[in-house]
Amino acid sequence: MDRALSTHLICNHHLTTSWLGRVEAAGIPAVEIFCAPQHLNCYDKSQIGDLGYWFRDSQLKLHSLHSPMFTDEVWGRSGPQTHINITDRNKSERIRWVGEIKRAIEIAETIPFRYLIQHIGATGQEYSDYFVEAAFSSLEELGVFARQRGVEILLENIPNELSTAERLDDFNRMTHLNLNYVFDTGHAHIGAGIEHEFEIMKPRIRSLHVHDNDGKADQHLFPLTPSAGTIDWSRTMDLLRSRPGQYPLLLELKEVAEMEHPLVEVARVFDALEALQSAKPTHA
Repeated sequence: MDRALSTHLICNHHLTTSWLGRVEAAGIPAVEIFCAPQHLNCYDKSQIGDLGYWFRDSQLKLHSLHSPMFTDEVWGRSGPQTHINITDRNKSERIRWVGEIKRAIEIAETIPFRYLIQHIGATGQEYSDYFVEAAFSSLEELGVFARQRGVEILLENIPNELSTAERLDDFNRMTHLNLNYVFDTGHAHIGAGIEHEFEIMKPRIRSLHVHDNDGKADQHLFPLTPSAGTIDWSRTMDLLRSRPGQYPLLLELKEVAEMEHPLVEVARVFDALEALQSAKPTHA
């Protein structure tokens, strides 16, 4: 599988060409950039322009952009008014959030990328028909805007009642938007289980978010390390390998303050995952 890395690993820091150069030097061919004001600010034309010049001269490819989730620099902790949600009950706020996501999509005019990763609702959000209708209205508009810029929107399985594998498939059937998916291993592990959600989503999976947790919290841990979670990575890699060529092996990890050389550890995780032997029983 091709390798890719999300800049979620350093999303509490300003994204620079120097760090991207280190990713390229580590032999990782593609990245997903996480949109957050403290990291990549969709309104910072200077930052976007500098990154655009750098990518044009680099072998590193921008595989995808993660849609912004908050308008503040502290992950929404400054208040609910900073939470970007395309299902917002307040129509004027929902229009505002769609506008924020359009600013992210416009980055493709400077730095071409293939996919925008989009959430339906917020973590823990309950299901309602109203939220489904609001998501349909938002995504219909965003889909047109994205396609005009060569971008495809992917929906992510996240821990809420709107975005389980079943609910994403129901959403596609009801709306006929026929959107493809990014499969998140950690979110599936918290939810109905990796195998269960993968089997439902697999025909439409176009990208991955690979990370570990304890089955309770969304920790974005490095797999196969002493501090890793409880995911069965041999079985998970069997599943991910079952769709060859359909998506890259994209790690979406959380920064570890005491980790001196995170990109070295990223390379080790890639090697360890790829070296895993099949968990399937063999027959003599």
